[in-house]
Amino acid sequence: MTRGQTRGQTRGLTRGRPRGLTRGIMRIVLRSLRQHALSTAITVLSVALASGLVMAVFAIKRQSYEAFTGGPVGFDAVLGARGSQLQLVLNTVFHLETSPGNIPFASYTAIAADPGVALAVPYAVGDNFHGYRVVGTTDELFTKFEYRAGHKLDVAPGGRIFTAQERGAVVGSVVARQVGVKVGDHIRPYHGLQFDEAQQHDDDYEVVGILEPSNSPSDRVVWIPILGIYRMSGHVLRGTGRTFRPHPDSLIPEEHREVSAVMLKLTDPTAGIYLDQAINRQGKSATLAWPIGRVMADLFGKIGWVNEVLALVAYLVVVVAAGSILASIYNTMNERRREFAILRSLGARRGTVFSAIVLESTTITVLGVLVGYVVYAAILGAAFVAVRAQTGVVLDAWRYDPALLLTPMGMCVLGALAGLVPAFKAYRTDVASNLMPNS
Repeated sequence: MTRGQTRGQTRGLTRGRPRGLTRGIMRIVLRSLRQHALSTAITVLSVALASGLVMAVFAIKRQSYEAFTGGPVGFDAVLGARGSQLQLVLNTVFHLETSPGNIPFASYTAIAADPGVALAVPYAVGDNFHGYRVVGTTDELFTKFEYRAGHKLDVAPGGRIFTAQERGAVVGSVVARQVGVKVGDHIRPYHGLQFDEAQQHDDDYEVVGILEPSNSPSDRVVWIPILGIYRMSGHVLRGTGRTFRPHPDSLIPEEHREVSAVMLKLTDPTAGIYLDQAINRQGKSATLAWPIGRVMADLFGKIGWVNEVLALVAYLVVVVAAGSILASIYNTMNERRREFAILRSLGARRGTVFSAIVLESTTITVLGVLVGYVVYAAILGAAFVAVRAQTGVVLDAWRYDPALLLTPMGMCVLGALAGLVPAFKAYRTDVASNLMPNS
């Protein structure tokens, strides 16, 4: 910096007016950022990664918890075989786990007749179509069930719901898009929950409808009549305890039928308390997972340490970013001592030089935080695609989260604090010794 340039910058500092003082400080800051553009860019990037990671970790944590514990499930409880409530919920609601077993069809008819049950929908599972679950059920899933208040599983125009006796299939929107099926196509399920080409059934089903996107796990399922599951080649029924092999077109007595689970919509919470007491505490033949949100909340409680580890990693990245700001500015102090000494000799106060350094570190942080929103959007976008592909649960990439405001504010404060050490060093710059010519 020449003496003429320094004098020009300092005029604003000695006018005694706040506007001139501010302009002078900004000139010092902008000149330093341009002069050290490479180190500034690297520091901005580190701050962006830190702020973006922190915002993404907390936003994904909050959204995933709310989606799995209170998302578009629609049902209040699940009745299934004796065993783990969590396994039962994951298998039937989110279509992620294996079935804990079957219960007799009589259990379905009995609970459907209970006065505390507003809707009971049977599920029969055990097959897949290119890795997507094939679930046998009744048309009540489409005509009476609401996955969200006022929203049913609607079939897209040009399609319809299957009838109980036909070999028809209603395909979820994700399955239709990923596999490439449309109304009128014929599909053949595969035995088991894992896709294996050697396990293809001989049974042929016509796609009679494609579901409108519901942004729920139902989008990743192929729905067929429950009788189709019973009559599928290779399947046997043990509703009476003895093996029964149904013929494709024969009547199946109810005593031989089984269901994997019964999805329940209750009249009120009191019904859930009563059924929980009767089935889980007094009964021994079945399990009632109720309420579904509490079951999933227990899962998040068990894996809460994972979130804590992710948060710790994010905080460590923030500390590294703050260190990068400090190092970036501090390492330039030796070459800037003469500049500060000249400014001081032309009338700049110690506080002005101090403020310039703190403002520089804060400016770097603000730039990093702004770029951090891009990093946040990229991380959340990747999580959006991954979670939807694996579970059918949809995260809202545009949803406001408190972390989007609190994180930038915290980063700016931390950035300003990181500038205090080099600012004190500039504050203590000795004018006389630094104005002496270099030998």
